[in-house]
Amino acid sequence: MSQDQTAGHRGRITDSFWSRYIDLVRDVVVPYQWEVLNDRMPDAAPSHAIDNFRIAAGELQGDYYGMVFQDSDVAKWLEAVAWLLRRQRDETLERQADDTIELIARAQQPDGYLNTYFICNASEERWTNLCECHELYCAGHMIEAAVTYFEATGKRRLLDVVCRFVEHIDSVFGHEPGQIAGYDGHPEIELALMRLYEVTGNQRHLALCRFFVDERGRQPHFYDREWERRGGTHHDFGEGGDGVQPFMLHDKGYSQAHLSVYEQDRAVGHAVRFVYLCTGMAQLARHSGDDALLATCRRLWDNMASRQIYVTGGIGAQAPRESFTSDFDLPNDAIYGETCAAIGVMFLARQMLMMDADRRYADVMERALYNNVLAGMALDGQHFFYVNPLEVDPKVLGDNLVLRHVKPVRQRWFTCACCPPNLARLIASLDRYVVGCMKNRAFVHLYVGGEFELPLDGGTLTLHQESALPWRGDVELTLQAASPVRASLALRIPAWAAGFAVEINGERCDVSAADNGYIELDRQWHDGDRIVLSLEMPIRRVYSHPGVRHNAGRVALQRGPLVYCLEEADNGERLHDIALYRDGRLTTTEGADTLAGMTLIRAEAGRGASDDDSLYRFDRSPVLSDCTATFIPYFAWANRGEGEMRVWVNEVR
Repeated sequence: MSQDQTAGHRGRITDSFWSRYIDLVRDVVVPYQWEVLNDRMPDAAPSHAIDNFRIAAGELQGDYYGMVFQDSDVAKWLEAVAWLLRRQRDETLERQADDTIELIARAQQPDGYLNTYFICNASEERWTNLCECHELYCAGHMIEAAVTYFEATGKRRLLDVVCRFVEHIDSVFGHEPGQIAGYDGHPEIELALMRLYEVTGNQRHLALCRFFVDERGRQPHFYDREWERRGGTHHDFGEGGDGVQPFMLHDKGYSQAHLSVYEQDRAVGHAVRFVYLCTGMAQLARHSGDDALLATCRRLWDNMASRQIYVTGGIGAQAPRESFTSDFDLPNDAIYGETCAAIGVMFLARQMLMMDADRRYADVMERALYNNVLAGMALDGQHFFYVNPLEVDPKVLGDNLVLRHVKPVRQRWFTCACCPPNLARLIASLDRYVVGCMKNRAFVHLYVGGEFELPLDGGTLTLHQESALPWRGDVELTLQAASPVRASLALRIPAWAAGFAVEINGERCDVSAADNGYIELDRQWHDGDRIVLSLEMPIRRVYSHPGVRHNAGRVALQRGPLVYCLEEADNGERLHDIALYRDGRLTTTEGADTLAGMTLIRAEAGRGASDDDSLYRFDRSPVLSDCTATFIPYFAWANRGEGEMRVWVNEVR
């Protein structure tokens, strides 16, 4: 079994870049979402999620409304609140959360069952359509909320509710007579059970996770047997695979149930399902010492990260089924790139880092965070992207049905509102992703400013990190220790860094990065020791693997962790006419107005033009006129109105 980093550190982010987003989540996003969940925002799609719990508790007359997984929106809101309370107590927010938890407790059934869709609509159909109906998915999100709220406040009310629910689930699933040998169509319960196990130490929680992982894909197939038992019916949102059966019965890879997980070797199916499942598998492998499962996680990660991930850290290349396609199939305009999927990439990367302290995981985690994840929310914290394209022309979106999932501006809310609360809980919990500890080694994975506790075998160190990222590569780390601690401090050297320099207490340190991409500083650390890391952050030209046909002859620009894009607001229409000169100068400039405080890129380029309106011409290529193209950080696009956007740009000599 490989090295295992602990998740036991505590941190508080105080970062010039990220603190603004955490404050946005606290002051804008979470209060806004609370109003939406209570149907008090007339410009947002109705949620009814809180009222669903009131109806389930018998306190309100009415009908259930929303997606079958509507409960998960409340759970993710609660989890975001818990992370914020862990950072800073807020009596008003805590009271709202406590009241919501009491409502959830009142809705729970005498046998421990908890799902408002089935309580309100079809109590006799509980656990009869796991393939489609997200019962265990919703349970998983409620478990995650309960664990986080307990860790943040010490209050057990919701934790006790979910423990009762898990006892019920444990009695329903298994191989004994009368039990169900099956699993949910949307993985989530797996990673949630592992989080619960980490808090309770209850081996039944680990064993139940093991059951769900091992059952997936086993033959004869559970989905087929379940379909037959319920008489061939399917949920309303099921697409008819052959006019009768739901597509999930035909495309079992959609939910990663086509093979035993130990036999899978490619990222397939629904992208969010894939990363959620792999995250739970990685946690299970870490806690159980299952080398075969760890090997599976590495194999699936390698395929995703080397063949099926976008330069922005997004996954899920196609809108139909929000899924992966095949290796190197990465279209820019038709991409799905769901915000939740990029968040799931971060979940998985963090778990892989706990077993393998390797830069390849942290680099992808950082890429997803600063680009696809961050682009999912507008700068005002009140508008959101579900889909994150790398190329947009609003003029074609209205009539092109292939691109109908793409939006040129962010939306206030969604009927399927998984992404906004997922963003809130991720940003509120960002301190979990920055550092890690393993025995007597501490790892710095992300250069995000804050204070982080490092529990090591030789004693506890407190790390104060100040970072100028993503605009400059200057990082300063100061250590606090009650007494000297002998330990190794491992700092990641990002793949985007063209070089680096390290000083310890003012003295230059001659050190090279190891094969895992980290530099190891092994010494006796004293209170007040100071490390300065300088990362070279030139503008880098990024080229795709030759197998990515969509980017042939194209280049993207990256500086530090940020991927850049052209936007119509700076460059006018017809961005496809712009081509960067291969040897042209690339310089930085400062943004203004909406983009104030951001570093932009100016590039020497040519712009194609034609002297006639012929659709096709013989023997005459467009003439390039010199121009200067302005690139902005990808995460900031669509904050200045509707317009074209493009990440990958043509390149000419």
